[in-house]
Amino acid sequence: MTEQKRIAVITGSNRGLGYAISRKLAQIGLHVILTSRNEADGLAAKQQLSAEGLDADYCVLDVTNDVSVQRFTKWLRETYSKVDILVNNAGINPTTKPEESSLLTVQLETMRVTWETNVLAVVRITQALIPLMQVENYGRIVNISTEMASLSSISDDYYPLAPSYRLSKVGVNGITAILAKELQGTNILVNAYSPGWMKTDMGGDNAPFTAEEGAETAVYLATLPDGGVQGQFFAEMRKFGGPVQLQW
Repeated sequence: MTEQKRIAVITGSNRGLGYAISRKLAQIGLHVILTSRNEADGLAAKQQLSAEGLDADYCVLDVTNDVSVQRFTKWLRETYSKVDILVNNAGINPTTKPEESSLLTVQLETMRVTWETNVLAVVRITQALIPLMQVENYGRIVNISTEMASLSSISDDYYPLAPSYRLSKVGVNGITAILAKELQGTNILVNAYSPGWMKTDMGGDNAPFTAEEGAETAVYLATLPDGGVQGQFFAEMRKFGGPVQLQW
């Protein structure tokens, strides 16, 4: 790795969308840090990128665990001294459970676990890594959301209700807006986007698009120029042929 390369951390990146984002960022010359809870899976993903001649590293990370995040942050500080990009991709989606078809039947325990993974974990890792972005006053934070979290369209959208997942991503959008406000005037830009329905373990085989297509907007937001857009919610670029902002 050369000193000039940007350092990009992608959570939950051993497979699916996270891996696709990592691969695309590495292909354009960034040094990517793959993370996952399972070390064997993460090392296998790193080996795949390395076999392509791409610049990648790996470290175990469970974003739901304080100790794991602390260890990861310490490793980053000692190994790289800084972080330039954070893609908050790790998350869960319990929409296959029958009770997720209605807010009247959803299990509160499912909502709690989903919230802890999709929302609190984003706050945890973001709080930990922003100081490493402040080292050089440079940062790009990309939060993975969904069009299902757009409050302005919930009343007439065609998506399943999926209350646990949907409400957790409403929380992610809230984090994005608040954090952007707090970081206003700095060179740390935070935005959210919807990757759409993809052929991943979460999306299933019937999805119309690939993880590689879903990664396009993440790459755009992760590489914004200085003075770029701040605190906005984007659609997947393939839908409109370019970056288009969604309503909250």
